[in-house]
Amino acid sequence: MSDTPENAGAVPAETEADLTGVAARVAPKPEIEKIGGRKLKPSTLMMGHGYDPALSEGSLKPPIFLTSTFVFPNAAAGKRHFEGVTGKRPGGAEGLVYSRFNGPNQEILEDRLGVWEEAEDALAFSSGMSAIATLFLAMVKPGDTIVHSGPLYAATETLIGRVLGKFGVKWLDFPAGATREEIDAVMTEAATGNVALIYLESPANPTNALVDVEAVAASRDAIFKGEKPPIAIDNTFLGPLWFQPLKHGADIVVYSLTKYVGGHSDLVAGGVLGSKEHINTIRTMRNTIGTITDPNTAWMLLRSLETLELRMSRAGENAAKVCAFLRHHPKVERVAYLGFLEDEPGMERQADIYRRHCTGGGSTFSLYLKGGERESFAFLDALKIAKLAVSLGGTETLASHPAGMTHLSVPDARKQALGITDNLVRISIGVEDPDDLIADFEQALDTI
Repeated sequence: MSDTPENAGAVPAETEADLTGVAARVAPKPEIEKIGGRKLKPSTLMMGHGYDPALSEGSLKPPIFLTSTFVFPNAAAGKRHFEGVTGKRPGGAEGLVYSRFNGPNQEILEDRLGVWEEAEDALAFSSGMSAIATLFLAMVKPGDTIVHSGPLYAATETLIGRVLGKFGVKWLDFPAGATREEIDAVMTEAATGNVALIYLESPANPTNALVDVEAVAASRDAIFKGEKPPIAIDNTFLGPLWFQPLKHGADIVVYSLTKYVGGHSDLVAGGVLGSKEHINTIRTMRNTIGTITDPNTAWMLLRSLETLELRMSRAGENAAKVCAFLRHHPKVERVAYLGFLEDEPGMERQADIYRRHCTGGGSTFSLYLKGGERESFAFLDALKIAKLAVSLGGTETLASHPAGMTHLSVPDARKQALGITDNLVRISIGVEDPDDLIADFEQALDTI
């Protein structure tokens, strides 16, 4: 990872001199991560971590580095960098090489992404799905099995079942709210083959069901002897503010950075965080297939990270107020909002997972209306402030119909089994005035 744009990935002076005979680049000023013994919070580090203005003409913010290639100081340094790029030596390039591999904006972004979850390393991608696809391609081979929770984002399910399936990759799944016993049963069955990856999504999209990551990790450790398959999890709905899976047994965390991290519905990007060992494996695949995000998008994400905590906190507060109104409305069957788990009958296990894993209920939830597709469409068409659009985690409130939109490609029988019904509307609350949003939802419900 990089400390500054111009010094991105540079080898320390003594190392580079010893290995290549090349004089080191100008060193950046030391990072400030503590003051008087106090460890600085991520929201503070987002303002400057990984960047030294002195190495970019004093620019307060990192410039956008729009270049396809970078000049090597000499041939020995070029060879050294390509040893990292090609995977001959782990850790990636030790300098800037070519924009398919790395770049100053991307490396600063990756540094800051890792801060939120105290991850050893991180990678940025051109979309959430390119992050997920690169992860799968790096980890699995024909004949391997993927164990996953369900439901998953529809494109992820398509990638596993239809795309990887064509190349002989098999899969087994368990429901998001599965007990330890149910997880053990699936793991035991899968262990008869070669399980390359355990892939989770929590909360599940779009039902908001939580996965017990600690139970999954315990099951994996008990059933698999020797080398254990890594646990990867899509943390888009709650991360990084309300859930940090690496602290609960996950090895790799995946994000659609399009959502809360980007947070303004004006970019598409993805991220993967984890140990240096796993990230090195995924980086080699990213270098090969070129799924890195572009410099401009990385720069925009750096801007967004500065307000991430503020935006997520406000959206979470708004969601709590909106859901408190919706749950008692006569035309609402149920509100699948994590903040309600503690006092919902029959949700004791989900409430236990929530207490152990989460620090907040998030701002994306599922609204189950009384009725079916007709009522859902009438409600969606009547909204005036909330926008009828897919995606989530933006500054604006969005609403959509998963069964007829994002999960349309999922077979009907599987949709029913997973609870993706025609009366389900997914809502992502933004940062508008909460009373205005309540007024909007109230008038839309009145039209049903």
